[in-house]
Amino acid sequence: MFTGIVETTGQITAIETQGTNKSFWISSPLSGDFKIDQSVSHDGVCLTVDELKDGFHRVTAIEETLRKTNLAGWTEGGQVNIERCMIMNGRLDGHIVQGHVDATATCIEKKTLNGSWEFRFRFPDEFAHLVIEKGSIAVNGTSLTCFSVDSNSFTVAIIPYTYHHTSIGRVEEGSIVNIEFDILGKYVHRWMQLKP
Repeated sequence: MFTGIVETTGQITAIETQGTNKSFWISSPLSGDFKIDQSVSHDGVCLTVDELKDGFHRVTAIEETLRKTNLAGWTEGGQVNIERCMIMNGRLDGHIVQGHVDATATCIEKKTLNGSWEFRFRFPDEFAHLVIEKGSIAVNGTSLTCFSVDSNSFTVAIIPYTYHHTSIGRVEEGSIVNIEFDILGKYVHRWMQLKP
């Protein structure tokens, strides 16, 4: 479990394909601290560290993960957001993020304002009930707040720190991002569906 507060970014240094799986070698300031079998959020996707070597770490995505996230489009040299799992006796600075991506979304607008940025994303219509005005959402693993919400799009505002310390600054119109909707909203929706 994560908070959506990105600790650092990593760079994809190599990609290996084995059958329908893809493994990614990543270099980050935290790679040397990782342990085999540790769960780490990579652009909002919870992946298991399966190999460590010379300050690099490797994670592997299976076919299901490649199909539901933007990982199939990752390329060598790409930048990814990195967050280690939450420490349960610490502060929850973002919101509860599982690292289980619900869908991908497309950036349909990027606005540069005087000291901040706004990004508008379009997501699949079937998730409209999970996005609310001023609600939490994870975009590439970053905890953000939605506004200007409609049936299949929302806007987020980005402060300079987030723009320069996460991968959001590399998102452009047409970019595909990973989206995880708020777990509390998902549970409430499920409860309402089952309620007689």
